[in-house]
Amino acid sequence: MKRMLFIYNPHAGRALLRTKLSDVVDIFVKAGYKVTVHPTQSFRDAFRVVKEYEADDYDLVVCSGGDGTLDEVVAAMMKREIGARDTIGYIPTGSTNDFANSLHIPKNLLQAADVAVNGAAFPCDVGRFNDDSFVYIAAFGLFTDVSYETTQEMKNILGHLAYIFEGAKRIFNVPAYKLKVEYDGNVLEDEFAYGMITNSKSVGGFKNMIGKDVAFDDGLFEVTLIKRPRNPIELQEIGAALLIEQIDTKHMYTFRASKITITSEEEIPWTLDGEFGGNHQDVEIENLKQQLTIMVPKEKIDKLLTKKHNI
Repeated sequence: MKRMLFIYNPHAGRALLRTKLSDVVDIFVKAGYKVTVHPTQSFRDAFRVVKEYEADDYDLVVCSGGDGTLDEVVAAMMKREIGARDTIGYIPTGSTNDFANSLHIPKNLLQAADVAVNGAAFPCDVGRFNDDSFVYIAAFGLFTDVSYETTQEMKNILGHLAYIFEGAKRIFNVPAYKLKVEYDGNVLEDEFAYGMITNSKSVGGFKNMIGKDVAFDDGLFEVTLIKRPRNPIELQEIGAALLIEQIDTKHMYTFRASKITITSEEEIPWTLDGEFGGNHQDVEIENLKQQLTIMVPKEKIDKLLTKKHNI
């Protein structure tokens, strides 16, 4: 019998999984798995459990929660030896679930559970951030602390509105960082209020800020850097672009890259998949092409696979 480790965050998304837990496990058992269930007990508990199990203990690891729970599981999996990295299934129950939406993983819990055991294994890119990792976004600057400073209770009650309310408190205090950004032989030097390196079709529920034709297995990140607004008019123009989810080339740099090095004059707080990623002055970000295997719907696998890679 195949063996599965099922990790779930009992507090994510209004605790939606609790009433469906028995049905979810039943789907796993019917698919031929002997299931070990682990509800997370604290922050980084999922990371600890995945990092520490023995190489032959499980054939599949399924996690349920928000993007933060997925990030912990993936970060721990990337700390394991390549031969000891198992395929991951994901049942999204968080407030936003950007990555799951990008991979067409169903919002319905039972359908997502079925995909986790009966779907197709997709070789996905994952990001290296210095000695850490991220699944779909590494970001700094304006609003990036909203996700990890917004309480779980507030996320559960308000959903996307929680991020908007928290972010609105910061709109009149725009920090800026003088950065040197090097990527694939190019160099940028400017002052930036915000930056994100992504492997997702949406961030915070916004779908069009990343650009079109996003691929998750091509070895490339989509990068967006927003310049520091120098007056209220520029701030208004940037805000308007964000509201209509469009790139404003006058105030933003956008490009694709496989490796990015960012150097700043001071330490900058970063967020990785919505969780605090530490304060850093020097950052090296690298796309680890197709080093994460995640279960996706069978009918979507051909759409997700890149037929011709750019690098």
